[in-house]
Amino acid sequence: MRGEDRQQQEMFLYASLEDLVPADHPLRPIRAMVDEALQRLDDTFDEIYGEVGRPSIAPERLLRAQLLMLLYTIRSERMLVEQLRYNLLFRWFVGLGMSEEVWHATVFTKNRDRLLEGDVARQFFGEIVRQAKQQGLMSSEHFSVDGTMVEAWASQKSFRPKQEKSDEDEPKQGGRNREVDFREQQRSNETHESVTDPEARLWRKSQTAEAKLSYLGHVLGENRHGLIVNVRVTKAYGRAEREAAVEMAREIPGGTKRVTLAGDKGYDTREFVEQMKDLNVTPHVAQNVSGRRSAVDGRTTRHEGYWMSQRRRKMVEEFFGWAKVVAGLRKVKLRGREKVGWLFTLAAAAYNLVKMRNLMVATA
Repeated sequence: MRGEDRQQQEMFLYASLEDLVPADHPLRPIRAMVDEALQRLDDTFDEIYGEVGRPSIAPERLLRAQLLMLLYTIRSERMLVEQLRYNLLFRWFVGLGMSEEVWHATVFTKNRDRLLEGDVARQFFGEIVRQAKQQGLMSSEHFSVDGTMVEAWASQKSFRPKQEKSDEDEPKQGGRNREVDFREQQRSNETHESVTDPEARLWRKSQTAEAKLSYLGHVLGENRHGLIVNVRVTKAYGRAEREAAVEMAREIPGGTKRVTLAGDKGYDTREFVEQMKDLNVTPHVAQNVSGRRSAVDGRTTRHEGYWMSQRRRKMVEEFFGWAKVVAGLRKVKLRGREKVGWLFTLAAAAYNLVKMRNLMVATA
């Protein structure tokens, strides 16, 4: 029997968002871990916000909404607000009531920027790492380090000489998106900078790759399940990966216990290997023997643990792929190293949440 196509809408709905979200939905365990981390940040939120004035958007909701953007590849704040108007699952995750008014996209952006003042992303990331340790999902002895290029939100046309003439002398033809011919021009980070994002630097991954305005993102991952333990975002320059790796190695917990740190050939320098040994870290970096002598000798490579580290270190690259494809960090939409680092850190927390959820399901 054919059903009727009724157009009349129901006047009342006797249900809550909690009832509408399935009990086995993948976001439920993630929401539980997020709420636990946010509860421990309650004192931090009190320090950021004043006691007087008009109430703003709750920081807990801001962070949950930002996590949704990373988890579901939502490209902009306006698209997020649009989704929150009719997507009941997103409303439930953020904490909005079924009939509660959604904030404006500009208001969301301004309130979110306030969280940068308290370094909330790094503290939130630390709470997620703490939960992973409590659940026994992380190795405390074996780690890997790697870096990736994060393209800045600035065009090549914005990369101009530092002593450029004033805007009054600029040609008026072409409007704001004027044509520029870079042929036979010598451009470098010493003589040029982006007027859109001055902290972005021209960088390329290899001698044959295209140079782009970029930052460098660095991660320290553990070798058991590939969870991220520490993150950094720096300006793009030749020694950035090794210097960031040294900083993150100093922050590895464990005191005097010796740990291993795996890495690719870019970390195979005598200076880096010596710095690791001074930090009581065994450098399990890949040997670079292309026309040179490796700083890692047979005393390290003869052990089976070295080759195990070389196999496990590639799990760190899974985060780079997820962050660029799913979280939308292939070309980051924030400007300035501080904001880019804030988003990169939050993306690492979101990645850990997904991995932890999957691991809990697999062991259930």
